[in-house]
Amino acid sequence: MGRHMRNLFVAGCVLLWLLPLYLLIVNALTPAAEYTGSVDWTPQGFAIFDNLKTAWSDAGIGDGFASSMLYAVVCGGVAVVVAAMAAFAVIVLPIPRPALWFWVIFSGTLFPLQMFLAPLFGMYADANLYDTRLGLMLVYAAWAIPFAFFLIRNQMTTMPPEITEAAMLDGASMRRIFWRIHVPLMRSGLGAAFIFQFTAVWNDLLFGITLTRSPEIQPVMAALNSLNQAYSSAGPPVILAGAFIVSLPTLLVFLVFRGLFLRGITASAR
Repeated sequence: MGRHMRNLFVAGCVLLWLLPLYLLIVNALTPAAEYTGSVDWTPQGFAIFDNLKTAWSDAGIGDGFASSMLYAVVCGGVAVVVAAMAAFAVIVLPIPRPALWFWVIFSGTLFPLQMFLAPLFGMYADANLYDTRLGLMLVYAAWAIPFAFFLIRNQMTTMPPEITEAAMLDGASMRRIFWRIHVPLMRSGLGAAFIFQFTAVWNDLLFGITLTRSPEIQPVMAALNSLNQAYSSAGPPVILAGAFIVSLPTLLVFLVFRGLFLRGITASAR
């Protein structure tokens, strides 16, 4: 009985997750000129390609898509590498007060992002980083490091210290121990951390609308927000088509790398 109820609960959660996706796709199929203003539960036409074209080209989703792909891949990768180095320093290297360094780095996840906006905006304006790709990439990488550090550090604590001691006896340097031993053994944790940070950077709207204004610099969520405002006359089907485009990368990343993600989360939770 308990297993049956658990299966029903899981099936209900899956249906609740799929319902908004179903409504998004069905209403994105509707021709914009024929949209009645109410939610359609069945397809009222097949104009998905016209709606996608309008959202991609005319409304600028394509530029934001390319920018966000750059930000998510590069900043997610940089954050994971820096976080892995920081975790290695805290766990393996004989630094004083490692617990203090852990909390200093991890504290970046404890404060709401809104409290950084005003000083960050002023600093970016003074340093000519406002509305630049470099400025947005710097803040994304710095924002992604603390949580990636938390995941990677948790997995690194499960690694036997005898591995490092044996490598040191063989004359390996700390740099070699990190790149040749720890990084290969932590591939699943590094992959899970990258997926988390890729998704976080891809879904960001707050920094995108605060630190940029040019369509070619703004991330895709800011472009989708602009589509909702500037192209509202085009109709909800075009906006929903844009939302469908925006949701694809993170969905595909989780579907393709779900095994790696689950192994990484399991290793980090031990």
